[in-house]
Amino acid sequence: MKRSYIPVALALVLSSAAATAAGMDPAADRAAIDQTLAKNYPGLEALYEDIHAHPELGGEETRTAGILAARMRTLGFTVTERVGGTGVVAILRNGTGPTVMIRTELDALPMEEKSGLPFASRMQAKRDGATTFVAHSCGHDIHMAAWLGTAQALVTMKERWHGTLMFIAQPAEETVRGARAMIADGLFERFPKPDFAFAAHVLSGAAGTVRVKDGVASSNSDTVEITFKGRGGHGSMPSATIDPIVMGARFVTDVQTVISRQKDANSFGVVTVGAFQGGTVGNIIPDEAKLKLSLRSFTPEVRALLLDGVGRTANAVAEMSMAPAPIIDRVHGTSAIVNDHTLALKAAAMLQAAGGDTIDPEPALAPGMSGSEDFSAFVEAGVPSIFYTVGAYDAQTVAAYAARREPLPTNHSPYYAPEASKVIPTIVRTLTLSALMVLR
Repeated sequence: MKRSYIPVALALVLSSAAATAAGMDPAADRAAIDQTLAKNYPGLEALYEDIHAHPELGGEETRTAGILAARMRTLGFTVTERVGGTGVVAILRNGTGPTVMIRTELDALPMEEKSGLPFASRMQAKRDGATTFVAHSCGHDIHMAAWLGTAQALVTMKERWHGTLMFIAQPAEETVRGARAMIADGLFERFPKPDFAFAAHVLSGAAGTVRVKDGVASSNSDTVEITFKGRGGHGSMPSATIDPIVMGARFVTDVQTVISRQKDANSFGVVTVGAFQGGTVGNIIPDEAKLKLSLRSFTPEVRALLLDGVGRTANAVAEMSMAPAPIIDRVHGTSAIVNDHTLALKAAAMLQAAGGDTIDPEPALAPGMSGSEDFSAFVEAGVPSIFYTVGAYDAQTVAAYAARREPLPTNHSPYYAPEASKVIPTIVRTLTLSALMVLR
C-alpha cells in the first residue's frame, strides 16, 4: 500500500490547531520544562557523572538500577525492581487517561574509555572469563539522567496532564536481550500495557538537534559466530595441517562481496567482523579459529540476504580448504525500530512549535540510524512508539573536527564524550513534550 505523506508545513498547522483545541501550548510547556531544568539540572549532571564513573555491564546493573529506583520513589512513583533481571518499572497515576512509557537503558560496554573526562571510568569487570574495562561509551548514562529529568518535569507539571506514567529502566540493551527479558517477565501483564512509548538516543552531530524519523528508525541487528575447524600442527609444516587462520582471513575478505556484489546498491546493509580469535603463538597452526560478526540492515529482504550470504561464504571457504563444515551460530538479533507514522508527524510538528531545539523538518525523508536497538521489541509488542535521536557535540567541537577533516567520535568509540550540559536538557524537553502531547 502506498503511504501518503502530509507536508510538514501543513502538519504543523493542523497539529497547532489540534493542540490549541485540546488546551496544549507547546511553547508554554517548553518554558515550564526549562524552569524545572534550571532547578534540577545540577543534580542531573551529578547523577550522570556518578553513573559514568561507575558503569556496569548488561545483566549486572545492580548499583545503577538501585540508584534510579530510589530516585523514582522519592518522586512518588510506585517502583518494582528486578524485572527481567535488573530492570526497573516505575508507575505514577494521575487520573484517567492513556498510559505512556518512557524508557532508558542501564548497561555499559566492555571497553576502555579514553575520553580524558575528569570522571572517566576506570572500572573493570569479568566478561566471558576475562577481565575487561567497562565504559559508558554509548550514551546510556546521559539517557538515564534525562530519563530522571523527564520524570521530574512531568511530576512538577501534573496539573497539565492526566493518565499514567510508566518509566522503565531496561537492562542489557547492548546485547539486545534486555527488552525481551522484561517482556518475558510479564512487563505488559504485571503492569499496564502502554498506549504510547517514547525513547531517545544520543549519537554524534550537533547538540540541540533532534531527529524525528517516520518509519524505520534503526537497523535490524544479527550477531553471528563462526568457528572454522582445521587440523593443527607445526608452523614449519603447513602442508600437514588445515589452517583455520587462513580460512578465517579468506572469509573476512570474501564475505564483503555479499555487500558489494549481491546486495542492491540502493539498500543499506553492513557485515562487520568485530573479533577474530585463533592461535596462541607464531609457530603453531591452531585447529580452530572463531570469528564474531555483526550484521545490520533496514529491510527483512536484505536481512535474509546477509544471513544467507554469510553462511554460504563460510561453507564455501571451508570446502575450498577441504576442511569440515564450519559451525555457524546465530547468537541473537533484534528487528529494526519502526516509528509510528501518525505519531511521528504529530511529534515533529509539535516539537517545532515548542522551539528550544532544532527539529528535523521532514520526518519522511530523515535517514534511519544505522545502529540497532532492542526498543524494537516494545514496538513489535504492539505499542505505538517514537525513537528519537539527538546530537552530541557543541558547536566548537563540531567545528574543530571539521577543520581537521576528521569524523566526530561515534558511539562505542573510546573517545566518545557528548556535551552532557546540552544533550540532557534536549532529551528532557523532547520526552516531556512528547508525553504531554498524548496525555491531554
